Amino acid sequence: MSTVVQTRGPGVQAWLTLIVCEAKMVVRDTAGLVVPLLLPLLILVTGAQSAGDQVVADGLTALEAYVLPLVLTMVLATIGIINMPSFLAYYRRTGILRRLSATPASPVMVLVAQVVVSVAQAVVGLTLALAVAFLGFGAQRPVDLGAAVGVYLLAMAAMYAGGMIVAAVAPTPNSAVAIGLVTFFGLGALGGMFGGRSSLPEPLAAVGEWLPFGAAVEALAAAWIGSPVEPAHLISLGLTTLVGVVTAALFFRWD
Repeated sequence: MSTVVQTRGPGVQAWLTLIVCEAKMVVRDTAGLVVPLLLPLLILVTGAQSAGDQVVADGLTALEAYVLPLVLTMVLATIGIINMPSFLAYYRRTGILRRLSATPASPVMVLVAQVVVSVAQAVVGLTLALAVAFLGFGAQRPVDLGAAVGVYLLAMAAMYAGGMIVAAVAPTPNSAVAIGLVTFFGLGALGGMFGGRSSLPEPLAAVGEWLPFGAAVEALAAAWIGSPVEPAHLISLGLTTLVGVVTAALFFRWD
């Protein structure tokens, strides 16, 4: 008579425990916690006053049309492209992912928990930036709130997918940080983080608009002022998400 042994996957409590552990790791990483929250706020505070005096259209100012979309994109990019890959590379380097692969708590759980914590951190950064902009500088809400939320979620997916590419190719935690920083500043520079794409040569400005950072800024700006969101920007964010997922599936190593 044979005995059938039923195996059960990790339950809700296991998932919650792992997410809490990931959150504690993020909180203990001072630079990784502070930079994504305070660097965008610094950009906001230094540019909000002058931008708030420049009316763009229908009573909306450069604060809503440029500064806020830029700041909110920075929050996503710093967390998705710099923070998350460094954590995953550290877990791989120290053998955490390899050991988890032999337990019911698979490495995929770590990835999901890291994404959940990263999303929570992005929500905190979003809330802080909007609170300062609305309460401190009188910013107005997006004209097309639904489109703005949709674009922000798509931009979040694109930035995290970009981070997965970094995590897939980086052999060590230090290299993940280095590659993430170079990628962040490269995308940011071409996407208008240092004075707007109009200050760039036309070919670079065109490239920057197609890359995920510039596409996110442009799409958010359009939704904020009530203009139609360009399909090209949505396609850029969607393609980045797809490429990131495929790259991670093909090249990400658990050990």
